[in-house]
Amino acid sequence: MPLDPAVQELLNGLQQQGFQSFEKVGVAATREAVESFVGLQKPGPQVSRVVDVSYGDEAGQCARIYVPDTGTSAPLPVVFYAHGGGFVGGDLDVVDSPARFLADDLGAIVVTVTYRRAPEAKFPAAHDDVFAALQWVGKEIGSYGGDPERLAVLGDSVGGNLVVSAALRARETGGPDVAAHVMVYPLIDPAADTASRREYAEGYIIHLAALEWFRAQYVNGPDDVADPRLNIAGAPSLGSLAPTLILTNEYDTLRDEAEQFGDSLRKAGAEATVRRFDGLVHGVFWMSGAVPRSEELHRAAVDFLRDRLR
Repeated sequence: MPLDPAVQELLNGLQQQGFQSFEKVGVAATREAVESFVGLQKPGPQVSRVVDVSYGDEAGQCARIYVPDTGTSAPLPVVFYAHGGGFVGGDLDVVDSPARFLADDLGAIVVTVTYRRAPEAKFPAAHDDVFAALQWVGKEIGSYGGDPERLAVLGDSVGGNLVVSAALRARETGGPDVAAHVMVYPLIDPAADTASRREYAEGYIIHLAALEWFRAQYVNGPDDVADPRLNIAGAPSLGSLAPTLILTNEYDTLRDEAEQFGDSLRKAGAEATVRRFDGLVHGVFWMSGAVPRSEELHRAAVDFLRDRLR
């Protein structure tokens, strides 16, 4: 399918502005570029309450809790959300709008979290932080009106890797139990060799060279790349995972490994649904104001989670 017209217009605009792939501009400019996605988003709806709290033992790591106005005092389901950004960029503000829409449309508490970023913090720092945040949510979310027995995780790009890795680790260490996973164009294997990585190596937001650069910022060496906490395709006990929705986009370097991960989950005995959105590129989950079809990914996530968090 041809590129979505809104995506094509966005890519043309980036080219005219002299956009350079992330590996060419370095860490500080990459962080600025990732955070600039806020400008591509619709303002999120008002919610009843937004609370910032600290979690875990690492100084400076925060969770932001979005409590919707549901008109009920009953405990609400919870969605734990880790942002993308190649382990290098991303923050709570860039996912503020998506989190607000999720909370409002689901009638669920949404918790977004920070984690230590590369290259200052190497593997497994981000993975350890997201796992610690998930544990914190399981223990403390009841104080904010959440039901820890109805807990789902969602992550986009490397965030999809982080939340499923954390959910697998939680299953091995006594909780919290996760009822569902949503992975939005996730990184599965940092060293994957797939047709989509080659076919869309340039020109579609995340270049193959940028993927390799992001990997180099986070990992210490080959052992990290093979570690099942990061290369979740090699994680044990995939069949124990709760129902999983994987959203992929046609023009995305990460497309094939994400779809193959869905196949691996099903072969292991887990419930996995894969939905590909033709004509779209990496990053559109954060482009609600620039790419109208961003709503399709949001709606797919909401419908899936609503059915599993009743």
